[in-house]
Amino acid sequence: MIIREVTIDDYKDIRNLNKNALGYDFPLEKTKTQLEKILTGKEAKIFGAFVDDKLIGYVHIADYECSFNDSFKNIIGIAVDPSYRKQGIGRALLTQAESWARETGAAGIRLVSSVVRTEAHKFYEAMGYTSKKEQKNFRKVF
Repeated sequence: MIIREVTIDDYKDIRNLNKNALGYDFPLEKTKTQLEKILTGKEAKIFGAFVDDKLIGYVHIADYECSFNDSFKNIIGIAVDPSYRKQGIGRALLTQAESWARETGAAGIRLVSSVVRTEAHKFYEAMGYTSKKEQKNFRKVF
């Protein structure tokens, strides 16, 4: 397995991981458009785990700046192909994200995880993350 930054050519595999690992059925062309926006910016990275040139997992990490806390990074998403889980892929991806966060001077990493993802919660705790609070997630779509 190798870990590297993803490229625009990985958009189909990212879309498949979003659907199969996370349950997000977002259209392929919109996935490509969003990925182009992310990859051209400086405030985020997407690191992918590859086996035989196949993307089997990724972590999307971005700046988290606010007026009431030190600079953190935010895990936007982490996904591992279900057939590759429990093999250290998620651990390797999160470790890479943490390395980038340290290199850029972040004070730490935050992430939000759905209350139903109890296995993910165990994983984050095993990686040294602590649960700070439970909250509701509101949004308004235009």
